[in-house]
Amino acid sequence: MFDALVAEASAVPVDGWDFSWLDGRATEARPSWGYQRLLGARLGSAQAALDLETGGGEVLDGCPSLPPLTAATESWPPNIAKASARLRPRGVQVVATAGFPFRDAVFDLVSSRHPVTTDWPGIARVLRPGGTYFSQQVGPASVFELVEFFLGPQPSEARESRHPDHAVAAATRAGLEVVDLRSESLRTEFRDIGAVVYFLRKVIWMVPGFTVEQYRGKLGELHELIERDGPFVAHTTRFLIEARKP
Repeated sequence: MFDALVAEASAVPVDGWDFSWLDGRATEARPSWGYQRLLGARLGSAQAALDLETGGGEVLDGCPSLPPLTAATESWPPNIAKASARLRPRGVQVVATAGFPFRDAVFDLVSSRHPVTTDWPGIARVLRPGGTYFSQQVGPASVFELVEFFLGPQPSEARESRHPDHAVAAATRAGLEVVDLRSESLRTEFRDIGAVVYFLRKVIWMVPGFTVEQYRGKLGELHELIERDGPFVAHTTRFLIEARKP
């Protein structure tokens, strides 16, 4: 059973940002605020919008209406192709970059769901006066029960590196005013070892350099734990931040 689950999860493509392969194999509670719904409302009243690190464009494409000028950035090649195919029919310019190749004060809305990093000065530069940055981000020590199973106890700096207080401070330094900040801790369950393998292959910063070969021993331990005790439980942390340019 272990070898079959691991082989199956190792063969599945992990491009894009669609986690539907995990249906029935893993669950993650969603934040109460409903990021996509809130983003859709803001896009409906914007004239020019930029979605950073758009992944495969799934979140942006799920919004009912888009501004006349909408751009998205993505830097991972498999995601660039997916985002382009999904978003260009809706008039979105997909730019293959991790930076900000845009003029100053172009956008009245900049958004990002789960950015790896947030370039606050860059965001402030491309926002128009009165424009906003709207983002759902991964919070501190997210899914660290799983991370520490593989890597052992993590230092306090790693556990606190994504604290929302740091985001508020960085936004303020960039000249933005934080107008909304919310955070939640959410239950996550992995119901078989294949779900774990798929997750770690896809969310590559959880266990950097993860490969089945390197971690086969720990995967075997976790498989036995799940078989004996039921789903492996971790906690995902998320925060919502909205910052306005004066």
